[in-house]
Amino acid sequence: MTSVTPTITAAAVQAQASPAPLICFSHLRWDFVLQRPQHLIGRFAADRRVIFWEEMIPVDHHLPFLEFHTFPGTTVQAVRPRVPRAFSPEETERALARLLDQMLALTGIADPVLWFYTPQMWPIARHVQASAVVYDCMDELSNFRFAPADLRRNEADLMAAADVVFTGGHSLYEAKRVQHDNIHPFPSSVDARHFAQARVAQGDPADQTAIPHPRFGYYGVIDERLDLDLLRDMAAAHPDWHIVMLGPVAKIADADLPRAANIHWLGQKQYADLPAYLSGWDVALMPFAINEATRFISPTKTPEYLAGGRPVVSTAIRDVIRQYGETEAVRIAADRPGFIAACADALAMARGPSTAWRDAADNMLATLSWDATFRHMNRLVTEAAAARVERRGDDRFPAPGIRRGAARPYDVVIAGAGFAGSVLAERLAEASGQRVLVVDKRDHVAGNAYDHHDAAGVLVHRYGPHIFHTNSDDVVNYLSRFTAWRPYEHRVLAQVGDRRVPMPINRTTVNALYGLNLSTEAEVAAFLAAQAEPVAEIRNSRDVVVNAVGTRLYETFFQGYTRKQWGLDPSELDKSVTSRVPTRTNADDRYFTDSFQAMPRDGFTRMFERMLDHPLIDLALGQDFHDLPERDLAPLTIYTGPIDAFFGHRFGQLPYRSLKFRHETLDQRRLQEVAVVNYPAEDVPYTRVTEYKHLTGQIHPRTSITYEYPSAEGDPYYPIPRPENQALFKRYEALALERPDVIFAGRLGTYRYYNMDQVVGQALSIHRRLAARLPATSSVIAGE
Repeated sequence: MTSVTPTITAAAVQAQASPAPLICFSHLRWDFVLQRPQHLIGRFAADRRVIFWEEMIPVDHHLPFLEFHTFPGTTVQAVRPRVPRAFSPEETERALARLLDQMLALTGIADPVLWFYTPQMWPIARHVQASAVVYDCMDELSNFRFAPADLRRNEADLMAAADVVFTGGHSLYEAKRVQHDNIHPFPSSVDARHFAQARVAQGDPADQTAIPHPRFGYYGVIDERLDLDLLRDMAAAHPDWHIVMLGPVAKIADADLPRAANIHWLGQKQYADLPAYLSGWDVALMPFAINEATRFISPTKTPEYLAGGRPVVSTAIRDVIRQYGETEAVRIAADRPGFIAACADALAMARGPSTAWRDAADNMLATLSWDATFRHMNRLVTEAAAARVERRGDDRFPAPGIRRGAARPYDVVIAGAGFAGSVLAERLAEASGQRVLVVDKRDHVAGNAYDHHDAAGVLVHRYGPHIFHTNSDDVVNYLSRFTAWRPYEHRVLAQVGDRRVPMPINRTTVNALYGLNLSTEAEVAAFLAAQAEPVAEIRNSRDVVVNAVGTRLYETFFQGYTRKQWGLDPSELDKSVTSRVPTRTNADDRYFTDSFQAMPRDGFTRMFERMLDHPLIDLALGQDFHDLPERDLAPLTIYTGPIDAFFGHRFGQLPYRSLKFRHETLDQRRLQEVAVVNYPAEDVPYTRVTEYKHLTGQIHPRTSITYEYPSAEGDPYYPIPRPENQALFKRYEALALERPDVIFAGRLGTYRYYNMDQVVGQALSIHRRLAARLPATSSVIAGE
């Protein structure tokens, strides 16, 4: 588990109610290029006063002074210090510190958050009493051309003083994580709605209209980070390609820019105009040089280009490889010939009929918003301010009932990394800014949906087949943030004697078993009605089936299978068990008829890993929740394990049915016609055999299968639906209602049989109820 800052306390709650003013010290001017500082600091300005302190400007005036600038559409004020150019570096530093004090006095700002984009401004602000010091290290500035000699020393001092540090990408985080205990990576995000305007055909801006297609475009600062020779080679190799370059030129001479008839230098553009230019490009470029200046960059333009619906070609930037290396829409090249070839491929893809590459990119972009990044950062800044209050014993924000020094590291601890626990963890972290610890006694995430490659390299489900299906658009939209989908409609055959017939029962099943040739739904309905044996009062699972289709079909498909599956006769089980399996009068042989049926393209486990890959979520795998040390507990617990186990089986164990599995790999390409074959006969010890390649679509010369054996012992899988069991659960539920600090969720936590989509829906519903009152919680029993 990673080290974390203290959880939010009453002091932080008060601080959130009246957030401290924020002073951002930046080497970039507010109205230069709209990028990370503007996206984030502009959002902080929505509920607090924000001053954007820029680099000083030398003047001929004999005294230092301040300029205040305002801009349409934001309450951010930019402050531009003016200092006599005759001042020495020491005099300049002292003058800037005095100007900062004057500004604080003039504005009445006290105890601000001090936010730094450049360590060079730390010396002028180090004396200011701050509610928190933040270092958002968006670039490794010391590697840039003309970097000040004292930058590294100032950064070390700022690191020592900072309460929290952010980095502009994972590579930068890995390089600096040993330098601070509270450091978090925040790669570039995107205003997807703004750049999605490029997907709608727009009139070309005037200076782009005459440029022929195909067009390969770039926007951004044009400096030593670009590979200008690459642009020159690309233009020479394809005179029919036209390269459009937008942005200000910095730190390089205009004479250094490659000139050719098909390279168009159009200068700096307004942020609002970028979608119009992007709309007219065929392919977007990131022609970065591979040098010290680009070693740690995480380009903001990558998701912006994708949001605009354009394929991207990039040089081999580490963070681009890490975040987009598996994305078809982003082509990454290791050398100049490879880059040019990738441009040709991207152009062909952009002009092709398929939009799958764009759809996959959209699924990924759904999790990359500046709003989400801001919420995460805001949460961490609030925590940092609260921790500083705790450290200095400041009583400005009284915290009744909270003992100082007792702040816990997590807001929520979740027992179980299956669907219920993982969805709630992601929502609490992403949407509510809560710091979450997810605990699972297994050594993996995904719960019973866990899949992995076996020794033969075949993707299998360790705990039996899991097939996703739902009628809920909300559930699909949510999960699609973490996975692309492979369409899949599940079909099951039942082994009856020496033949296999569709299950659930349909027209094909009836014709095969009875030697008939029924051709219409009306004929099948009439036949089944003739077989049915009406039951006056339907009380159990046997009654359901016999009442609908008669004794023969009941005994053929349901009696033996149910006895094996549940260890009970259907007459002893609640009617809900067999009611879940329909009988059809048509030839539809799909097991499910939901509007959405698909499998996660990269598997369930990968989907869960993406869901839980969040800076506010820690995982403790191979750890029993009940053995957690007290320091890892939290004000709120979400428990997705068996509810009776939480209470130490006080009233006895709730009955569950378990499963055992026998996995095999065969030296043949396929074994079965479909993914699952059921074996309802009682003289066959297993209930079904699964062949996973049907589910996954994997191409492999061998195949892996699983035999499934129901069992009375082992991990709990299915609550046994009987009235006496429900009565016992109600006693545990009464105990749960007395625990306002615990939410019980999922199949085991609520002792109900749920499909996967139902668990996701339940978790989303729980979060919606919680969101309005976080961080305070009250008693929640899922499903109530």
